[in-house]
Amino acid sequence: MITNYVVTGMTCGHCVNHVTEEVEALDGVQAVDVQLEGGTMAVTSDAEIDFAAITEAVAEAGDYTVAKA
Repeated sequence: MITNYVVTGMTCGHCVNHVTEEVEALDGVQAVDVQLEGGTMAVTSDAEIDFAAITEAVAEAGDYTVAKA
């Protein structure tokens, strides 16, 4: 299952790496594709990941916010 999100606040490749690492660490996440241009994030998982967990992981990565696309 692929779920799409919009991440705001990213300004560089390091931002992308931080968000990717934090979200990949969540249980059930198989892959994360974060794009700086457009601020998109696609999360591939074996089951739906709780949005609160996604929000917390993105916040842990830095001063970013996330919304469902």
